[in-house]
Amino acid sequence: MPTLLVTGANRGLGLEFTRQYAEAGWQVHACCRSPEDSHALKALHTAHLDRITLHKLDVADFNQIDKLAETLTDTPIDVLINNAGIYPDHAGSRLSNADYEAWLTAFRVNSMSPLKMAQAFASHVAKSSEKKIINITSKMGSIADNGSGGHYIYRSSKTALNSVSKSLAIDLGNQGISVLVLHPGWVQTDMGGPNGLINAEQSVSGMRQVIAKLTPKQSGQFIAYDGQAIPW
Repeated sequence: MPTLLVTGANRGLGLEFTRQYAEAGWQVHACCRSPEDSHALKALHTAHLDRITLHKLDVADFNQIDKLAETLTDTPIDVLINNAGIYPDHAGSRLSNADYEAWLTAFRVNSMSPLKMAQAFASHVAKSSEKKIINITSKMGSIADNGSGGHYIYRSSKTALNSVSKSLAIDLGNQGISVLVLHPGWVQTDMGGPNGLINAEQSVSGMRQVIAKLTPKQSGQFIAYDGQAIPW
C-alpha cells in the first residue's frame, strides 16, 4: 500500500488530497496544526480509520517537524506533499502597505518549511517505491507571468519556494527522489476565494494525475494541475 504525507490537511486542497488518496487505497498521514478542531478532517478520519492517520504539526515549528520525522522513522513515504501555506497580503500588498513582519512569517511557512520537511523526510521518501516530493506553489510565484504587480509577500514567498524546489531536485536526484513544483490553479478555497475557476476536487484530481506520471526526467519542473508547463 503506497503512503502519502500531506501538510495543511485540515481544509481546502490538503483535505481533498487526503480524501482522494485515502479513497484510492493509499495510507495517508494527514498533518495540520489542530486536527482536534477540524471537523471535516475528523469526519474523514472516522470514515477511513484504517487508511488515515492524523498528526498535529505546525510547519512553522521546525522542532515539531523533526519530532514527526522521528516518530515515522520506519515509515517509507512514497509521496510527500508540502501543501501548507499562508496568504498574508493585505489589499493585494501594494507598494504603500507592505507588512514586513507578515513577510517574515510567510517566508518561514511558504518557503522555508518545505525545505525543512524535505530535509527531515528525505530518508523516508528515499526508501519508498515512488520517491516523490511535491511542493504546492502558485503561478503568482512566476516572475515571467507577473503582469500586474503587487502581492509582494505571497509572490516572493512562492518564487523562493520554486527556487528551493529546483535545488532540491538537483541535490536529491542521486537518491532517486523526484521533486515537482505544482500550481493547483485558481481554486475555490478559503485562500483562493469564491471566484476561483475550479473547485478543490477538480484541482486535486488533476494534480494527482500529474504526480502519478512524474518521472525523474521531469524533476525540478514547474507544472500546473492540468499538466501544462509554467514559465519561471
